[in-house]
Amino acid sequence: MKDVRITVMRMANYSDLMAQYENPIEHTCDMVLGQTFISHNAQRPTNMCDSAWQSMVEFVTELAIGGGNFYNGWMQNPHSAMISCNDGFRPVSFLIETIE
Repeated sequence: MKDVRITVMRMANYSDLMAQYENPIEHTCDMVLGQTFISHNAQRPTNMCDSAWQSMVEFVTELAIGGGNFYNGWMQNPHSAMISCNDGFRPVSFLIETIE
């Protein structure tokens, strides 16, 4: 199985939506722009947000077993994908790619 690198590429923050719909919370996202994680054997890396992991686990697993080319040529590098977590208030975009 191949290792897969997961890199935080962009972090958004929709404060207008938070003010209108979200209950106040003290702790949100621990991700940092440029932060990288390595998935070994398609397992969730230590300190990877559970919610973010659920958004990407199928892509990571497919890349780890040597697959790719998602959606018939979606990505320039067929052994990668750009996936966002499912937080509608502060989504984080991750580049996931096999490590050759």
